[in-house]
Amino acid sequence: MTEHIKHKIYVRHDRVKPFDRLSIPVIKRSIITALRVQGVELPCEISVLITDERSIREINREFRNIDLPTDVLSFPMQELTPMQSLTLSGWEIQEIGKLDPGTGLLPLGEIVISATRVIEQAHEHGQSRDYETAYLTVHSVLHLLGYDHVDECEDKKKMRVREKAIMQELGIKQ
Repeated sequence: MTEHIKHKIYVRHDRVKPFDRLSIPVIKRSIITALRVQGVELPCEISVLITDERSIREINREFRNIDLPTDVLSFPMQELTPMQSLTLSGWEIQEIGKLDPGTGLLPLGEIVISATRVIEQAHEHGQSRDYETAYLTVHSVLHLLGYDHVDECEDKKKMRVREKAIMQELGIKQ
């Protein structure tokens, strides 16, 4: 059962004021829930960096050539494709041998979250900081699992359905 899968999740704050820090337990629970709801049966490894608006803008500029701050960035380490009907693990790994031989974990990638943006967006939408943190984390995990919203209509719709299902499972109050 997926409840017994031991994922390795690293979360750290960098350049975030103490009173702007996000809840690490909320982030970890959001990741674990997203993986479980999506049917991921392999133990995975994910790193999360929580930073400020200036730092995420620098990262966005360096890696995406977009000189603007953003709320969350996802850097997948695998080429995964969400499958129409979930089978055994629910995911098709494009290349075999992607498990880390030292840990036996599937390195999924890194998530970068702007604490500044989480606080601003939570206020704008009348939501709790924990809800906005969870939502952006879930959104980013779906990117690591191969979801995208390049096609603003179909892809975005599929992603929103998955986000909603995972957020309901989390049960974090808005």
